[in-house]
Amino acid sequence: MTRDFRLLATGQTLSWLGSGFQTVALAVAVVTHGGGANDLGLVMASSVLTMLAGTLFGGVWADRLQPRLVMVVSDLVRLLATAGIAVMFAGGGYHLPLLCALTVVSAGAGAFFTPAMSALKPLLVPAAHLQKANATLSMLQTGCGIVGPALGGLTVAAFGAPAGFAVDAVSFLLSGVAAAFLRVRAERGPRESMYRELAAGWQEIRSRDWLIGGLFGATVYHVANGMILVLVPVIAVERLGGAHAIGWISATEGLGGLLGSALALRFQPRYLLRAGWLTLLLMPLWALAYVWPGMLTAVLLGAVVGYAGLMFFAVAWETAIQDRVPQAMLGRVSSWDYLTSFLAMPIGNALAGPLEARFGLDTVLVACAVVLFVSSASQLLIPGSRNLTRSPAPTPAPAPALV
Repeated sequence: MTRDFRLLATGQTLSWLGSGFQTVALAVAVVTHGGGANDLGLVMASSVLTMLAGTLFGGVWADRLQPRLVMVVSDLVRLLATAGIAVMFAGGGYHLPLLCALTVVSAGAGAFFTPAMSALKPLLVPAAHLQKANATLSMLQTGCGIVGPALGGLTVAAFGAPAGFAVDAVSFLLSGVAAAFLRVRAERGPRESMYRELAAGWQEIRSRDWLIGGLFGATVYHVANGMILVLVPVIAVERLGGAHAIGWISATEGLGGLLGSALALRFQPRYLLRAGWLTLLLMPLWALAYVWPGMLTAVLLGAVVGYAGLMFFAVAWETAIQDRVPQAMLGRVSSWDYLTSFLAMPIGNALAGPLEARFGLDTVLVACAVVLFVSSASQLLIPGSRNLTRSPAPTPAPAPALV
């Protein structure tokens, strides 16, 4: 891999580890300072809503400016916001409005960072190595998702929640420094109005059957998955043994993600997107295992298999976008992609409780598994999803679209 890719991977690994520290620190800090589930939910909702509001604009600016610059500024803002949270709790104070405000600032910067990184990644490695690069980053992110909270728990237990926030703040500093040393530059054309540039990104999606179909399919998928993620901890507590079952399930989901990323690192089929949708068909097995046979061992096996398929698909999907979408449009297309996930998942979270009360836990889980299967399998009916092959050369940037 290239020097620039190694820099990005190093910076992101540190940042992903830091996020694990903040996940633990936030929950501990809010609860120990007298806040409860309502306060924690409000803080988390503030973050999600900010990402919803800012993602599309982040995609536009990622395509207007050098992605490296957007990433550096975003990390600097997140550093200051997270350091502010650490200082607030270290001083013994707990001010919910201030915590929400700082969370909004940090999430807003993240809404700009993510599309910028998506636009940058194809510039860091030769086109033939894109899948390996995406798989490598996926493995690192999944691994950090396992290790980060574990280290964060030990750190917060030993030194308190402010230490967890401080580690996260330092991780943003190191990520920003790594991004600042990147050498690659993207070609950027003349700017248009925000609306025209947003519309041009959407037109880029509409012009590809596999992309528009995949986006709508993923939206339906994430609504069902959002419901499942609310319901499965209930089953784990009520039927599978409680907290230790939740821990084992989380660990095997991470293991499955690592295996899926490792598979994507080595297995590079000609019809990558077709293979991705086929492996995503493994996820319903994970959901159904909670209903039948309903044993912890079956659930753990389903988690490994399902999440391996999910992670392989994620690498295939990202590689297809990077491979086939012009670089000058990548930030906007990626932001539309992220937006569907941000919108759909909370909808599923909100529907889980009422539907479970009306139809029962097992019925809702089986229905969600069917939705997962249908939303994935239906993509194989789209010619582009079945027949898309890797591009032999990077796609040239088009002339500015007038929409």
